[in-house]
Amino acid sequence: MTWSDPRGYDPLIAVSADYSRRHPNVVIEWDKRSLQGFESTPVDELAAAYDLMIIDHPHVGSVARKGCLLALDEWVEEAALTAIANETVGKSFVSYTLDGHQWALPVDAATQVQVHRPDRAERLVNWEDVKAAAKRGEVILPMRPPHSLMCIYTLAANIGAPCGSYRDRLLDAETLRHVFDELKAVTDHIDPECFGMDPIAALDKLATDETLIYAPLAYLYKGYSDAGYRANRLAFTDIPCLGKMGPVGSALGGTGLAISARTKAPEICADFAAYVAGAECQAGLYSTSNGQPGNAAAWGSKVVNAPVLNAYWNTRATHEAAWLRPRHNGYMAFQEESSHIVNATVLGESSIDDGIKAINSAYAKSFEEG
Repeated sequence: MTWSDPRGYDPLIAVSADYSRRHPNVVIEWDKRSLQGFESTPVDELAAAYDLMIIDHPHVGSVARKGCLLALDEWVEEAALTAIANETVGKSFVSYTLDGHQWALPVDAATQVQVHRPDRAERLVNWEDVKAAAKRGEVILPMRPPHSLMCIYTLAANIGAPCGSYRDRLLDAETLRHVFDELKAVTDHIDPECFGMDPIAALDKLATDETLIYAPLAYLYKGYSDAGYRANRLAFTDIPCLGKMGPVGSALGGTGLAISARTKAPEICADFAAYVAGAECQAGLYSTSNGQPGNAAAWGSKVVNAPVLNAYWNTRATHEAAWLRPRHNGYMAFQEESSHIVNATVLGESSIDDGIKAINSAYAKSFEEG
């Protein structure tokens, strides 16, 4: 099971066919689900039906507790695992490491970056520029849950106050109030439709709209830089900074390839996972088949960067300094609940003080399941 965007489906079809050519007795077929399903469907439900799954790293707390996935450190050769760990962009590899085991291998790297229309303007440098552009009606921002909460995460970490360091609160009230103020200064001037948009919908709009120029925080989708993918190409660059430390703290995304503990072919699945995550495949067939690689060998390649307006080179600093979301067992329910709290707060349906109390309370409660 993978997800339905071309970035999540096309490369797996290609590499699976290639693997079958090398191993004629193996056939790998892929189903796909929506982005919303990818972000929210419990992994144990997928593991009951599929051998191989593309998963999101915040699920690993539940995975580790329920035992529904193979611990890949017990099935992938140590040399291959070490190579993948060393070659992974940023924290993508460790995002799937928990309780002493590796629950997935990173095959795709992404984090919140900046997106703009290069035919109309240059990138924005800082958050003050973003607020000014928003007042001019030039900004789109995907705020559909969970992406609204991701904006809070990114802005907080960018000013040196990463969320989730304590069990009793997501962040101290004063800092969280500052982050809400800065986010609201932008969301007050965006189209209300943004609150129903995920990054794909927002980038589709940005690529075709006659007035929009910037999506200051949106996950990397390299396809929008490909010639002919949409009416206009989009450029991906490092995030505009609210703080003074550069493009640090972006909320990490990306995907990992995991294996069900119920599979009857663990050796084959483990070999396939290591093949897909390895440098040769990532910088070769995976990238040329519409994939967005997670391996540094691909990210550093001139050949891989050329078709996508150097999207990997131009966002590398942001990816290397990305912030890793909490991954404890109760986290996923918190992420869903708090994303809606963020939206209610910036829309003025509740006060910022009430929003802060609700988020911090929900975060503390999320550990009760851990």
